Amino acid sequence: MKIACLASLLLSFLSTTVCAQEQAPKILREAAQCLAAKKHIWQDWLDLETSKATALSFGYVLDAKSYPGEKVLYVVEYLGPGRSEGFVFAVFLTQNGTHRIFNIQNNAKFVRSKDGIEFVEPPLGDTWTQERLVAAIERIQRQPRFKLRVKDLLPPSDLTQCESYTDRR
Repeated sequence: MKIACLASLLLSFLSTTVCAQEQAPKILREAAQCLAAKKHIWQDWLDLETSKATALSFGYVLDAKSYPGEKVLYVVEYLGPGRSEGFVFAVFLTQNGTHRIFNIQNNAKFVRSKDGIEFVEPPLGDTWTQERLVAAIERIQRQPRFKLRVKDLLPPSDLTQCESYTDRR
C-alpha cells in the first residue's frame, strides 16, 4: 500500500514537472512573437513565411550583468530536433509604462562542434560580443527547451512593442 501511494505521488510530481516545462514563459513567448513580427532584410527573423514548421523549439536566458544597467534576453531558436545548431538573438528589454519593449540588437547562426560553438553567420560586433553570445548559448543549452506553435507567434500583444536594429530611424 505504501509503495502504491509513493509511486502515485512520484508519478503525479513527474507529470506536473513535465507539464510545467512544456509551458513557455511569457517573456520568451513575447520575444518570439517579436522575432516573428519584425522584418530582417526581406523576411521575418524566424523565416516563418517560407517555413513549413508548425512549431519551433526555443531556449532563453535573462542576463542583467553583461551590459550594466541593461537587461538582455538571449533567445535561441534550435534548428532540428537536437541542440547542435540554431540562431541566437540578443534582445534588450525595457519598460515604457505598461508597454514592454523588445529591442532585437544582434543575431547569429551557430553550430556546436567538438571544438565548441562556431558561428556560421557571425553576429555584429567584436570578440567581446561573440564571447557573450557563446556564453549565453552554453547557459541556454543546460536549461529546458520550449516548443511554441507557429500559430501562437502572431501577432504580438498590444502591450508588447517590438524594435530592431534594422528599423529605419
